[in-house]
Amino acid sequence: MKKLNEKELLEIIGKGECHTTEFKKSTTDITKDVYESICAFSNRDGGHVFLGVKDNGEILGIEPNCIEKMKKDFVTAINNANKMYPPLFLTPVEYELQGRKVLHIYVPVGTQVSRCSGRIYDRNNESDIDITDNEELVYKLYARKQGTYFVNKVFPEWGMDVLRPDLIERARKMTRARSNNHPWLSMDDEELLRSAGLILLDHESRREGITLAAILLFGKDTTIMSALPQHKTDMIFRVQNLDRYDDRDVIVTNLLDSYDRMSEFAKKHLNDPFVLDGMQSVSARDAILREIISNSLAHRDYSSGYVAKMVIEKDRIFAENSNRTHGYGNLNLNTFEPFPKNPAISKVFREIGLADELGSGMRNTYKFTKLYSGGIPQFVEGDVFKTVIPLNETATMKSGPKASDQVSDQVSDQVGSDAVVEKILEFCKTARTKKEISEHIGYKNLTYMTRTYIKPLLESGKLAYTIPEKPQSRLQKYITKQ
Repeated sequence: MKKLNEKELLEIIGKGECHTTEFKKSTTDITKDVYESICAFSNRDGGHVFLGVKDNGEILGIEPNCIEKMKKDFVTAINNANKMYPPLFLTPVEYELQGRKVLHIYVPVGTQVSRCSGRIYDRNNESDIDITDNEELVYKLYARKQGTYFVNKVFPEWGMDVLRPDLIERARKMTRARSNNHPWLSMDDEELLRSAGLILLDHESRREGITLAAILLFGKDTTIMSALPQHKTDMIFRVQNLDRYDDRDVIVTNLLDSYDRMSEFAKKHLNDPFVLDGMQSVSARDAILREIISNSLAHRDYSSGYVAKMVIEKDRIFAENSNRTHGYGNLNLNTFEPFPKNPAISKVFREIGLADELGSGMRNTYKFTKLYSGGIPQFVEGDVFKTVIPLNETATMKSGPKASDQVSDQVSDQVGSDAVVEKILEFCKTARTKKEISEHIGYKNLTYMTRTYIKPLLESGKLAYTIPEKPQSRLQKYITKQ
């Protein structure tokens, strides 16, 4: 690193201690916690250590007659494998600030995991944390240094039979959203998995196998629980009952069905007001949900036991998931740099139309949150990634049908449900929307009509989706099976 000038140094000190800046009083000698900070910085994002500066940023200065000895002691210790392993080749630089002498040590990000006196330290905000005995944090640190991805773990003992062919077929059909000539349409299941990077070589056994990513995307529920027992997503609606919740869905299944259930739960509790994007009517609600749900599923750190959640409250939605962080704090739309977290899962999500290119999700969320509630979303980077979407009071306001509408519909059922079924099937010989069906049979309550007629007709095979790969699509229609 080039030598900094006084203005640059005072600027760094003026911002105070953080996950990349540490102050040490050390006016006459180097205390042992200096090396713990060096180790933590090397293991995380690098940073600046200042000797001769109090915790509050006050420049005390180092005793002039102690400076040379402190420099010598530091270089000796930092190159001693018993003190710091692997040895770090760092040199303190002497500066005069406000008439006092300080030592500045710049620590670059290490390519290997560093240990100080046999212990592993990591940086969290302005603290150096000893993570040696925390198996999960140590694993994540090694994974971060090696550039590997937990979801690329290979299971050479398991074959294609632990996956669900119907899910692979569903993904294959969904690629038509991108192209009618998508390569996956002509591939068999194994070729598709190889193309998506979901069959890899296990370097220990030298055998090929499906990856954890393949299991999460297409695995049977029993397989997923065997491979990753901590896998879970908690959906919570909390508007009236603030002590617990008004509604909840704990989702433990593959990522495609998880996406649908998360989306269905959120749409059930969030209104979808009329919104114009330029001259075009759009569903800002659905666009926001697409981004935060796909982000939660595609980018979470699956090695962690932290339970991912999405909570809908009166004035906000917030989503949290474990994260392989590259920094801390709020992300700025204009300056953030996206980086891949689970490339194999992200690739599949892009190919089947559940996500766009890396980095576009944050911009889309800003755009549609402005349209939906007029607010500004917040993205907080850390070991837990948090997305906050502000809501206005109309978003969760109960705006459904009156009770009298449902009573009226139930009375209609008692008059003759068979006649209603026949009427629907006859009407749907041409594809119809749910709204068209309800108007045709004279029902006001869409939810009740769906539960009583549409869903049973779909399950019995008498009625079919026109877009089966996207049951919740706003373009969905229903057609009678001949």
